[in-house]
Amino acid sequence: MTDSKKMLGGVFAPMCTPFVDDEVSYDGLKRNIEIMNATGLRGYLFLGTNGEFKTLSEDEKKKMLGIVVKTSRKDKVVMAGTGYESTKETIRMTKIAADIGVALASILLPNFFVKRMDNETMISHILEVANASPIPVVLYNNPSVSAGLTIGPEVIQAVCGHENIFGLKDSSKDTWQKNVAYDSKNFSVLAGSADYFFDLMEKGGSGGVLSLANVFPDVCADLYNLYVNGKKEEAMKLNTKILSLNKMVSGSYGVAGVKYAMDLAGFSGGNPRRPIKALTETQKKSLKTDLINSGFLKS
Repeated sequence: MTDSKKMLGGVFAPMCTPFVDDEVSYDGLKRNIEIMNATGLRGYLFLGTNGEFKTLSEDEKKKMLGIVVKTSRKDKVVMAGTGYESTKETIRMTKIAADIGVALASILLPNFFVKRMDNETMISHILEVANASPIPVVLYNNPSVSAGLTIGPEVIQAVCGHENIFGLKDSSKDTWQKNVAYDSKNFSVLAGSADYFFDLMEKGGSGGVLSLANVFPDVCADLYNLYVNGKKEEAMKLNTKILSLNKMVSGSYGVAGVKYAMDLAGFSGGNPRRPIKALTETQKKSLKTDLINSGFLKS
């Protein structure tokens, strides 16, 4: 098994950042990791979309990563979002994360000047970061949070052979089917949503970074394990349930729904950082009822 497959084969939770009164709850963060350590997850992604990374100061990011590395069980792979709006700052943050002890860097590409980010520019940025990074890089494709910027197969084809580029997290329902074709011995393609996690595995993908794993980590890990162990019929049945769960939580309410569902499941979720609003009392009641009726949440 290559280092890419060893590190990325499985399910990651794109960890939420717990806030109390709009301040990072470092105790809540530590507690979440301690609970997650006992699950079947392959690892954790911090400072990603579910982590509300754009709302965090650099000091908060560094303090969080220090806690993450210290608290995570040694068999869990820690990945951190280190993308900035310039190649220089992305490299600098990636080196900071590496010095703290993070194993992998997740790179969301610059998108403020999205009209200037053609394939050639994307490739140049990716390769320069990969060449300078002390840790392997995992690309992050998510047009919905990057002004529509899309990492397509032409870009993947140009960079997937680089020894320090380990894979791609694809959170676009429009591109994953083409990009998963580049999953290989040394390059892993991960689903960025439970909506197509099973289908991506069917097409040769390596795993997933699933927001639902913040709430039901073992359920998500079970789906992966059933599939890779050849229990496809059981995996298909579980996948049907997971699709319904995902629609209830992040599909309907986004990060606010994920965080409230975490609270219900015994984790520290809290509210999103302002200006993003928490769920209304009516929404909370509806989500709680739906999760209890699903059978995955105890009343």
